[in-house]
Amino acid sequence: MAVANSPENQAALAVPERIGKYMVVNPVGRGSTGTVYLSHDPYYGRDVAIKVYNAGSNGDAAQSTVARKMFLSEAHMVGRLQHPNILPIYDAGEEQGRCYVVTEHIHGARTLASFCHPDNLLRLDDLIAILFKCAKALHYAHTRGVVHRDIKPSNIMLTQDSDVRIIDFGIALVAGSDSDRIEGIAGSPSYMSPEQVQSFELTGRSDIYSLGATLYELLTGIRPFKGGNLGKLMHQIVYGTPTPIRSLRSDVPEELEAVVVRAMQKHPDARYASGLEMAAALTRAHQRVSQDNSRLLQQEQFGVLRRLKFFHEFSHAEIHELLRASQWHEYVDGEEIVKEGEMDERFYVIVAGQCSVLRHGQPVGALGTGDCFGEASYMPGARRAATVRARGPVTALKVSSTLLELVSAACQLRFNRVFLKSLLGRLQSGVRTN
Repeated sequence: MAVANSPENQAALAVPERIGKYMVVNPVGRGSTGTVYLSHDPYYGRDVAIKVYNAGSNGDAAQSTVARKMFLSEAHMVGRLQHPNILPIYDAGEEQGRCYVVTEHIHGARTLASFCHPDNLLRLDDLIAILFKCAKALHYAHTRGVVHRDIKPSNIMLTQDSDVRIIDFGIALVAGSDSDRIEGIAGSPSYMSPEQVQSFELTGRSDIYSLGATLYELLTGIRPFKGGNLGKLMHQIVYGTPTPIRSLRSDVPEELEAVVVRAMQKHPDARYASGLEMAAALTRAHQRVSQDNSRLLQQEQFGVLRRLKFFHEFSHAEIHELLRASQWHEYVDGEEIVKEGEMDERFYVIVAGQCSVLRHGQPVGALGTGDCFGEASYMPGARRAATVRARGPVTALKVSSTLLELVSAACQLRFNRVFLKSLLGRLQSGVRTN
């Protein structure tokens, strides 16, 4: 949210001591619809973000009505969407005429709007990984009857450890909750689908379009359509064709440009049928980027994995499949690989080094080269039961459970069998990480 410092808003800047049961620390953002406060939940002992809507506080009846509807829309989300890449909404309430929603607070996070400038673009492989998570998260939301309606760079948050959260469901369409929704054109025009700017019926494919427009801007540093006024912009969205991405940035592979082109097709039926289908296309594009950038590196990594006991039962082709579904990561002494209480959908195999396993800050075991962990990934929404910390330099293979779904059935079965066999051996020794 942008900070508003006009004199007429100064009265609204007073910071309350409490909002509901939450202790307010300080404001972290203000905008036309409300104020966000960093707050503390004494019951769970965690920091949270509280968005307080301006409904009824600024004298603008129309704006207050919109703010009220946005509050009701987000209130409907409490506990509805439990996904690691969607910002969770913990609570909602009203007191003294004040409407508020309570969400996770992520220290040090910033939105993808920071990476929409030609001189500050993300690396292609990092960008694809981010958009892959967004596509999967949207698929999850759509299967639960929620259409976001406002996907754009500033509504995608990037955490300090490069994880992703989709935020702001204030204008979402929620199945079964139509009475107070915001009708007509709602959202950010530059990222709206053709059917959205024309106020037609919307499905999840509208969000797919918006994600494609977001990817276009993150790849090029410019928005796909421009207009001198809203009318011209809407006309461009309905009838125009964006400048080809590769004419603006030559290092973008054809496969990635094709993802954007299909996502931004004018007719919804011509786009990806789901976020899952778009995620699969992004995976193929990621494979191309990886092939272009790291053929030699992958050969070196293959040789290392081949020598680990964990991979003795895998064929050469299956190891290469896993490499494409994984990230190779180096950790320094004392760095936390996974943290107790966090949600993380990845499996880990220690390629080299030693790790300590801690619960409530106390050591409960150790892991070494060839060991694996991350069994919480078998249980959607589960949180880590222990912290795994590097003890000296550590190299680990991080296997995405979502990418693992896209490898061959034989590779999935082999991975699950070997992983679970290793897990049983570790449990017999008394070391539990999840």
